[in-house]
Amino acid sequence: MPRLDHLDSDELALAASKGDRAATEVLLRREYPRILAACRRVVGPNDAEDAAQEALCAVARGLRNFDGRSRFSTWCYRIATNAAIDEFRRRSRRPTPAEPTDHQAAPNSEVDMVVDKMALTDALAALPEEFRVPIVLRDVIGMDYAEIAETLGIPGGTVRSRIARGRGRLADLLSGNQDPANHVEE
Repeated sequence: MPRLDHLDSDELALAASKGDRAATEVLLRREYPRILAACRRVVGPNDAEDAAQEALCAVARGLRNFDGRSRFSTWCYRIATNAAIDEFRRRSRRPTPAEPTDHQAAPNSEVDMVVDKMALTDALAALPEEFRVPIVLRDVIGMDYAEIAETLGIPGGTVRSRIARGRGRLADLLSGNQDPANHVEE
């Protein structure tokens, strides 16, 4: 098997779209951590693996249709985002188990970081999908506004507006205002 690690994701995707199995394998292994991270932020840690697996399968199935007109990462994140949204919707239809009430205290710094991360994950999950997804794509994955617009199929101004409004609602949630719908736009 030829070494393909030196190729960037766009080059690998084009080779994979032409049926190169080795390029497909390298590409999927390289992209999986980013797909998982995106899914984790959209659906939370419990369902991220399922969403990431669905996304990876969809990417593998769809590679033959990748034509290189957009960056592979944009195309891939669109698929991952859609898979995560689908998983989030499936999860919302499932009953949720009761959480244990007995919590033990642990050393401060690491516990505080974990608690903060959990609070952020919970706050993101409480945001409406229209705000959560653009925020994850921008602030977690690091996509620029044009890539997000292309990924979601919405205008750039809408992306900026949803991110700004979503960040405001997220700030409200993190500061103790538990109802994200109560955020007043100025």
